[in-house]
Amino acid sequence: MDAFYASVELLRYPQLKGLPVVIGGGRSPRDEALHARYAGRLHEIPADAFPRLKDYVGRGVITTATYAARQFGVGSAMGMMKAARLCPQAILLPVDFAEVRRFSRAFKDIIVSIAPQMEDRGVDEVYIDFTAVPGGQREGGRVLARLIQKSIFDATGLTCSIGVAPNKLLAKMASEFHKPNGISIVQPGDLQPLIWPLACRKINGIGPKADARLQSQGIHTIGDLAAQSLPQLVHWFGRSYGHWLHEASWGRDDRPVVTHSEPVSMSRETTFERDLHAVHDRAELGAIFTHLCERLAADLVRKGYMGRTVGIKLRYDDFRTATRDLTLELPVDDASALRRAAGLCLKRVPLTRRLRLLGVRAGNLVRTADWLATAGNPLAREQLLRGPVSPAPDSDPYTPQLF
Repeated sequence: MDAFYASVELLRYPQLKGLPVVIGGGRSPRDEALHARYAGRLHEIPADAFPRLKDYVGRGVITTATYAARQFGVGSAMGMMKAARLCPQAILLPVDFAEVRRFSRAFKDIIVSIAPQMEDRGVDEVYIDFTAVPGGQREGGRVLARLIQKSIFDATGLTCSIGVAPNKLLAKMASEFHKPNGISIVQPGDLQPLIWPLACRKINGIGPKADARLQSQGIHTIGDLAAQSLPQLVHWFGRSYGHWLHEASWGRDDRPVVTHSEPVSMSRETTFERDLHAVHDRAELGAIFTHLCERLAADLVRKGYMGRTVGIKLRYDDFRTATRDLTLELPVDDASALRRAAGLCLKRVPLTRRLRLLGVRAGNLVRTADWLATAGNPLAREQLLRGPVSPAPDSDPYTPQLF
C-alpha cells in the first residue's frame, strides 16, 4: 500500500492532498479541539489550522509521510525533531490505529477474493501467488495486478504498488520501482539490466551493518555482490548468511507464499516524551505500565492467543536496554495477570536511572481455542504446553518494585 497510514488520513482530510503530511505520535489537545469543533465535517478544517511539524517537541518517530513530504528527505522511522528540520512546514497528524486496521482488513479481503493464496506481511503489505489464479499469467501478471489495484481503489479510495516476479525476493524489490500506484514486472531475464545496478540495500535482508561491510570490500551494487564467489562471501559473512547473499544477488529465492503462520510473540511498547524516573514519576509510569498491559491483553484476545511467557523491556536515558522474562505455569490473556507477571520482571532490573522506553511482551503463545479444548484433560494440556516449565530464578540484584 502507498504511504498507507498517510493515505488513510487523507481520506478523512481530502483538503490535505498534495501537501507535505507526516503521521506520528498520539492525538494532542489541539487535535482533540479540532475534532470537537468540526465534528462531522472534518473535511472543512482549514489546512492552516492543523499542527505543524516545526512546533513538535518530543521523541516521537514518524510512522509514514506523504510523498510530498518525502521529497524533503522525510521518511518512516525518522525522529520527528529531525524531520522538523528538514520539512518544518509539514502538517503533523496522529496515528489512528483503529482506522488503519479497518482499511488493512478491507484491502486484504479484496485481494483474497481475487487471489486466495496470500501471505500477510503486516498492516500494509502482502505477498500473492498468481500461479494458479485464472488469468494470472496474462501479460506477465500485469492484467491481474491491474484488477487488484482497481478493485482496492474502487472499494477504499486507496492506491497500492505491485511488483510481479518469479519469486518473493524479486517481487518485493519490484514493488518499489514505480511508487505510487505502479506495476513493475521482473522476468528472469531482467536480472542484469534491472536488478544488478541497484544498491545492495535494496535487497530485503541486507541491513546497515551488512551493507557497511560490503562497501568496505568495494561492493556497492547487487551486480558487485553477484561477482563475488560463494567461498569469498562465506569467508566474510559465515556459511549461512554468505550463502544467502550469493543466492539473493542472483535473484534466487525458493520461499513459498505462506498463507498462515503462528505468531511467535506479541508486544506493546512506548517511548516517553521525556525521561521518567521510577520514584519521582511513579504514578505516571504506573499508569503507562497498566495501559500497555491492557493493550497487550486486548491484542491477545482479539487474535485468539494466550501467552505463557511475559516479559518487559526498558531503555534507560543512556540508551542501554534491559529485558527480563518470566515463564508462567499457565498461559494468560487478561490485563491483570499480565500486569502481575510483568511486575515481577520489574523486580529484577535496576530502576535507579531515568527511563526512555517501557514495553511489555507475551511469548510462548498458545491458541485460546486449543487451550479451552483441553479443559479437564491434564495430559492434553501438558502436551499443548510442551511440558511444565518453572519460573526463571531471580539471578539479578533485587530492586524493589516501584510502579
